[in-house]
Amino acid sequence: MKKLNHYIKNSPLLLLLAAVVFMQYGCKKDASSSKGTPVITAIRNYVAHPGDSLLSSVGTGQWIVISGKNLRGALAINFDGVKGSFNDAWFSDTSAIALIPAVIAFPSVPSDKLNTIHYVTNHGETTFSFPIVAPAPTISGISNESANPGDSVRINGLSFFFVNSVVYGGINITGFKSSNDGTSLSLAVPSGITQTGGIVSVETKSGKAATVYAVHNFTAGVLNNYDNVNNFSWGSNTSNSSASYPGNTGYYGIMAASNVPAGDWSWWNGGRSININAAQWVPQANLKDTLSHYAVKFEISATKPWVNGSIQILKDYGSYAALYRPWKTATGATAAFTTKGWQTVTIPFSSFVDNKGFPAATLTDFLGATGAGGIEFQFINDGSSTVQTFEAAIDNIRVVRIK
Repeated sequence: MKKLNHYIKNSPLLLLLAAVVFMQYGCKKDASSSKGTPVITAIRNYVAHPGDSLLSSVGTGQWIVISGKNLRGALAINFDGVKGSFNDAWFSDTSAIALIPAVIAFPSVPSDKLNTIHYVTNHGETTFSFPIVAPAPTISGISNESANPGDSVRINGLSFFFVNSVVYGGINITGFKSSNDGTSLSLAVPSGITQTGGIVSVETKSGKAATVYAVHNFTAGVLNNYDNVNNFSWGSNTSNSSASYPGNTGYYGIMAASNVPAGDWSWWNGGRSININAAQWVPQANLKDTLSHYAVKFEISATKPWVNGSIQILKDYGSYAALYRPWKTATGATAAFTTKGWQTVTIPFSSFVDNKGFPAATLTDFLGATGAGGIEFQFINDGSSTVQTFEAAIDNIRVVRIK
């Protein structure tokens, strides 16, 4: 026996043959577990909850676990005919993790695909009947919160399907139009809207969403609007021309620059800044609120393509700054930025960071003990090429509670 063990240990050929046998056995075992038509038996929560995690229905944008057999080798998982996201490397033969698409255009789903999960593998496919319901709507923003009566605006969000009612500025709207994918509602600003405006809400058969802030409000939280709240100090030019920037609400500021060299931070030159005198950002009584509950908002209109350079926004020329450069996407790609009329920009307080890239820990750290101060918009060239031309109109600078 000792001689046999010694012989095996010292025979590379036998060791190689043994390895091949084990590999073939493993491959045959894996292959056998992936053969046969896939079968779905149940849908469960991705994150287990107390008690049974078995689901009786699912909604868009939800992670789920598909239970069954022969589930390895997935090529596609379609929910109501729309491709879901998954990574087959996470799958076992009896379970698969998938993300239901965030957007399913329920009204346009063919009847034979409604409430179905179509599971396709490299060794077969199956269709499983299961309720896929439109979740309650969510509102992500309004295209222009300060639009004039009669102007067109969009309510942006998700799941605007089977809409029962829409309220804009506190007024019920009947003449609205839903996008096919349920991500926006288009309407005209009602003529009866007041200078203090009101909330926006959307109610569908699945639920209701409403803003915590008012649209068309030219008073609450306003730091400067050049009209009834005018704290403008110096910097940019001002105008009320509707020919230059149609759809304006009174006076506005115009930031402009040309032939600005790379690395030029001389924002104080030639109308490249808007400097606003002190005003109350957040009431002192609310300074214990969470930083993420608030944002700086303003309207912008850019008729000339903006392709480089940034608007830096600060409080009291302080140590926390936010950069606004809409020509640069979240993925790092670039595209010339222009607007069709005016549009609302939202800069959460959490986007204001120090020179190390960190936001303030508290509202008091960011705003100071009084919650008041000035605000500055500064055009800088923080890029590597010359800014040939830049021009943008800005209005209705305000602080808004967003949560």
